[in-house]
Amino acid sequence: MKNILKIVFVIIGTLIGAGFASGQEIYIFFFSHGIKGLLGIVISSSLMGIVIYQSLKIIKTEEINTYKEFLDCILKNNKFCKITNIINFVINTFILVTFFIMIAGFGAYFEQELGIRSIIGSCLLAISCFILFMTSTKGMIKINAILVPILISFLGILGVLILPKTPWENLGNYIIEVNHSNYILNAILYTSYNSILLIPVLITLKNYLKNKKQIFCISTITTIITIILSIIIFLILIKVDVDITKLEMPAVYVISNMFGILKYGYGFVILASIFTTAISLGNSFLNNISKNKQQYIKIAISITIISILVSKIGFSNLVNILYPVFGYLGFVQILKII
Repeated sequence: MKNILKIVFVIIGTLIGAGFASGQEIYIFFFSHGIKGLLGIVISSSLMGIVIYQSLKIIKTEEINTYKEFLDCILKNNKFCKITNIINFVINTFILVTFFIMIAGFGAYFEQELGIRSIIGSCLLAISCFILFMTSTKGMIKINAILVPILISFLGILGVLILPKTPWENLGNYIIEVNHSNYILNAILYTSYNSILLIPVLITLKNYLKNKKQIFCISTITTIITIILSIIIFLILIKVDVDITKLEMPAVYVISNMFGILKYGYGFVILASIFTTAISLGNSFLNNISKNKQQYIKIAISITIISILVSKIGFSNLVNILYPVFGYLGFVQILKII
């Protein structure tokens, strides 16, 4: 069971990125659909559980070592197989850009909330990631095993505090539907782009998997935790009393106003979620494109330096524009996986 939880924590650590913890993703993909967004959360999380189960089963059975091998496996005997190299390149680019955005987001939070120059925060995260890259997958698992339970516990405490303040009887009146597109499609898109980021991470966990029963437990526990945490963030957004579209971190806004004493605790949640996501993405990118240890180290040094140089880039545009776009790209992938 201990090994199962370690893997679950790595997966959750990847999923709870800056966009999730800040409330930005939950607003765009679910809350903006009104009360139907709650159903969207259940649909998306359940679909993600299926994708995780199927992907881990494929990775273990077929002895997959890279994303390219994974794509070759799910697209074999298919007209898409000729473009797997292009898809693999695009996906690796997306993973790398998201890693850069995590570094930038870390620095931005330092400057916005702590008054410390963003470059310092970005350097701190980039160097920490590099150190953990040198410990390979074991370092990623260890740091997630420490930080993710803290993240889950803190969000759980917020859930307990927010539940009594939630107007359950007329909940629909407090959630204005501003996105009239298909909420089921948005739920699928949310799963799609997350699968692009998650599958390379799942591949690095291959050696920690034993059997299908273990894989089933991992996907089930992950699904349940994701649903609970997403609903907590959803309920927090109900308390936003200004134009939510003008807030980059709506969840942080609510917590600062309602639970001032928890502001810095949630700040830790934001930073830790960026940290765990950056580690998972960076590690999976390196494992996906490195052919040997020497190349792994050279690329690790390169992306660490580059991430600092581009750390002035924010992550809000990525969440609002690139994530849905890559969601459509991942749509074909999750169909083939399922």
